[in-house]
Amino acid sequence: MAIELKKSNIAGTLSLTPLIDVVFLLLIFFLVTSEFEDEERQLDIVLPSATSAVPMTSKPREIVVDIDEEGKIYLHGEETPLAEFETLLEEAVASNPTNQTVVIRADQMSSFQPVVSVMDVCNRTGVSDYSVTTQDLPGG
Repeated sequence: MAIELKKSNIAGTLSLTPLIDVVFLLLIFFLVTSEFEDEERQLDIVLPSATSAVPMTSKPREIVVDIDEEGKIYLHGEETPLAEFETLLEEAVASNPTNQTVVIRADQMSSFQPVVSVMDVCNRTGVSDYSVTTQDLPGG
């Protein structure tokens, strides 16, 4: 006696529309929540050279400080006094005490004193993860 099995049509009627909707929602979510860091690199700075420079990769919570050739400090493309920078850095450390990083981009023609002042503010506010950005020498 043979038993006849009926095949289900569920696989034939599987709709991909909800899956596509979810993918589009995720795409929109990531586009809206991502940070674009062009504003921190608006200032035209000629970086000093180093033979062992590595490409700068952005960390999620890093603060980029620009120092022009006159020694002025810029944060988010706007000139910022050192005292105001210290206040802003204290607030950033309060909201992110373990992972706060600072990237210092100083023009090669600037004096070293503003760089040291920014490093000193980092040390006073508890930021130990700060770095000075350089550019790679060709052939180096």
